Amino acid sequence: MAITLLDGSLKLEVFYDCKDSQFEDHICLKIVEDCPEDEKIFYAGETNIYLTAEQAKQISDALLKAVDQSARQAK
Repeated sequence: MAITLLDGSLKLEVFYDCKDSQFEDHICLKIVEDCPEDEKIFYAGETNIYLTAEQAKQISDALLKAVDQSARQAK
């Protein structure tokens, strides 16, 4: 699953990395930046953060909670 943010300059991918299946943290959050150096958020053009299933669920839950709060404020 890929999500493009910040007018297309930041690409976020979330996927199960089967080649790391022997490790507990096998869910990859891949961040790729395609912008000038002085606009980058991260030092590298690509950053991979490996998460456990529980950590990924916590991020998912936090995002859904923020979405719910945003929807309630919009009413």
